[in-house]
Parts: sequence; C-alpha cells; structure tokens
Amino acid sequence: MKPGIHPAYRPVVFRDRSADFAFLTRSTATSDKTVEWQDGNTYPVIDVEISSASHPFYTGTQRVMDTAGRVERFERRYGGGRRGR
Repeated sequence: MKPGIHPAYRPVVFRDRSADFAFLTRSTATSDKTVEWQDGNTYPVIDVEISSASHPFYTGTQRVMDTAGRVERFERRYGGGRRGR
C-alpha cells in the first residue's frame, strides 16, 4: 500500500439506539461524537438506524411472504390459464 493515501483505520463504536445495542470494531468511518467504552477508553461513535440487534432477519421476527397465495390471487383477478392469446 502507498503510504499517506489511505484513511486511518482505528477502533470505532457503532451504536443502534433503537435496540440499545453497541459494538466496538475497527473502521475508517469518522465521527465528531465520542463515547466512553466499557474498557475505559474513549472512541468515536457512529449511530446507526438498524443493526443485527434490531433487524427482523436476525431477531427472528421476519415475515415469510406467501408467494403461492399471491400467484393464485393474480390468476383469479386477471383470469389465469389463458395462455396462447
């Protein structure tokens, strides 16, 4: 890698306020806000709208789409089975 052209890669806290969840990782993202982490150090914090703690896929609250019912409803509405016209 060329020196001096890459952004700083440092510890950053990502915080999901809706789920009251935060995690410390390394990133090149920047922020003016800081937070004191559990280890006593202060890190930049980035607030996110959704994380694995609040996303329906990861929390198990995801709804399964009924694709068969949707196809049947479409065929009833628009006369399914009329192929070749």
